[in-house]
Amino acid sequence: MITTKLNECTVNVSGKPIFVSEAGTGQAVVMLHGGGPGASGVSNYSRNIDALAAHFRVIVPDMPGYGRSVKGVDQDDPFGYLADMIGGLLDELGVGTAHLVGNSYGGAAALRLALDTPHRVGKLILMGPGGIGTTRGVPTAGLKSLLSYYGGAGPSRDKLATFIRTYLVYDGAAVPEDLIDLRYRASIDPEVIANPPLRRPSGPTALRTLWRMDLTRDRRLKALMTPTLVLWGRDDKVNRPAGGPMLLKLLPNAELVMTSHTGHWMQWERAELFNRLVIDFLSADSTFANLASDR
Repeated sequence: MITTKLNECTVNVSGKPIFVSEAGTGQAVVMLHGGGPGASGVSNYSRNIDALAAHFRVIVPDMPGYGRSVKGVDQDDPFGYLADMIGGLLDELGVGTAHLVGNSYGGAAALRLALDTPHRVGKLILMGPGGIGTTRGVPTAGLKSLLSYYGGAGPSRDKLATFIRTYLVYDGAAVPEDLIDLRYRASIDPEVIANPPLRRPSGPTALRTLWRMDLTRDRRLKALMTPTLVLWGRDDKVNRPAGGPMLLKLLPNAELVMTSHTGHWMQWERAELFNRLVIDFLSADSTFANLASDR
């Protein structure tokens, strides 16, 4: 439950509405949510906004395709489109440089924004990000469940509950019914059903899109000097935990923290630890390595 007062508004980015919630003051921290059915900014970070807003200006948008923001995403280059929209949002909010926190789909968007415009990003926190080694192995069972939600007989509460309880978190029994209800209602918005934001690439450009969506294929990754904290649940069933060491090897200024008994939703499953790691990392003048003894 969020107790901090949220300031809410809709910002037009390239003529398209992006819904934003804000709290706190100080350095701007933009929190980008994942791409699961019915996701939204505030619902995904409900256990984190209070803690972070005590230290920073926390900006939590609904990503394009979700919540109260514009529906539809450029399927030829989804991560590039999302990065452009978030960059445009920063422009409209008068934010020159921000720290970025991204989970899954939002992590891929955050990393792409840093690759495209590194001067806009102070520090990066990537939590089980998408787009890491996705062309180097078959999709996980969790990713297949996510991508099939709008296929077949269409969305249903049972399909969503299975995805969340079986694949999204380590302890499915800990997920309350009202959270599933909230996400299910959001997932059946007619505009979303007509144009799901997260889907398998198809058509003649599918191979090019798949390659572009694997950010480990981007040659700029090895030159990205942005201080980066990679967080990954060891029991993530959506994005393979092997992506953590892969990013640690590729990014020249990265730290990696992996936790046991944690699935794909660390910010919710391990909220207290997540909040402390994020605050420490964003507040530190040096690398995160100096904080390791605190864990």
